[in-house]
Amino acid sequence: MKLARRFLALGAFFVVAIVLAACDGSSIPGNSVAKVDGTSITKDDFNHWLKIAAISSQGQTDPDVASGKKAAEIPDAPDFTKCVAEKQKTAPTPAKGQPAPTTAQFKQQCSTEYNGLRDQVLQFLISAQWIVGEAKDQGIKVTDSEVNTQFETTKKQSFPKEADFQKFLKSSGMGLDDLKFRVRVQALSDKLRTKVTKGKDTVTQAQIADYFNKNKSRFAQPERRDLRIVLTKTKAKADQALAALKSGQSFKSVAKKYSIDQASKNQGGKLLAVAKGQQEKALDDAVFKAPKGKLTGPVKTQFGYYVFDVSKITPASQQSIAQATPTIKQLLQSQNQQKALDDFVKDFQKRWKDKTNCRNGFVTQDCKNAPKPKSTSTVPPGGVTTGSAPANSGGTTTGG
Repeated sequence: MKLARRFLALGAFFVVAIVLAACDGSSIPGNSVAKVDGTSITKDDFNHWLKIAAISSQGQTDPDVASGKKAAEIPDAPDFTKCVAEKQKTAPTPAKGQPAPTTAQFKQQCSTEYNGLRDQVLQFLISAQWIVGEAKDQGIKVTDSEVNTQFETTKKQSFPKEADFQKFLKSSGMGLDDLKFRVRVQALSDKLRTKVTKGKDTVTQAQIADYFNKNKSRFAQPERRDLRIVLTKTKAKADQALAALKSGQSFKSVAKKYSIDQASKNQGGKLLAVAKGQQEKALDDAVFKAPKGKLTGPVKTQFGYYVFDVSKITPASQQSIAQATPTIKQLLQSQNQQKALDDFVKDFQKRWKDKTNCRNGFVTQDCKNAPKPKSTSTVPPGGVTTGSAPANSGGTTTGG
């Protein structure tokens, strides 16, 4: 299933849901679970993708489901009679002195599992309709040829062997139409994102200069010192190490014999590119006062006693604005494009949520008739909460 992830992720632009007042879903046709701007999401489509979501979810923990040897089980809402019976049958024996789970607890587990699958599928199907609808409104199209080309490219990358692809189809519950539908929606999503960000990467030299002047420290390197050190538990051992070094023995041999610092010991006593503030204060102070090439110590610290010398000093440096320009330009371009997406999402999400009604029992926060979320300490009344829509990476995944 891991090889198939490229087929299973619906690229989206953003993840934000605007809190709107509730209304009923009475205009939804009897064979539908939701309606988006006049387009119905049918119960058949919902049940089809619910099965795919169940296979994906259960396949992560049950190899037989992942391989297609065993069918995935969808909790039988709303009563969950079969689901409860199966959980009672397979539940492990409680530890001594612990009560067995009640029927109500099993039913709650079944309900939680079903609601998770239901919301995942609805999020995917509604998001897909939003993307398709927005693309149509903006005159964005994806041809069958483009879909087929991208499909074949992804297929070859994920399944070099045709037999593996056929095995995936059998085990995932998806057909070619399902996969190509996801490819089409992904392509529309990509084209929408491109249109939204087009021309938003203009950055002036004045903007670059302003950013550089306000963030000079980001383009500076502090002084760094390469050290050769020996760390011992006692001052007596440190004195012995110092005497050995003064007698002409190498740092490598002395560190091997005396040092308790395994990292530097394995490097022949070397500790490279040390910047001020990185070491324990007593050692840090001594290191940045010491002249190059002079044996120093023992220096007492909370870790033991150090003997060291400074083998190399790399002076502090500051990039010029010319040197920093490529990095700053790329950063500001990314920020401008992200702002364009952020601005677009607010309008997109509000418009399409306002066009989405869901049948009772199938209401998510993407629906206009969703109940208003309760206020919390992190989301004020009338604030924003997490939902679904097209986003800049990852996206809605119902299949694996």
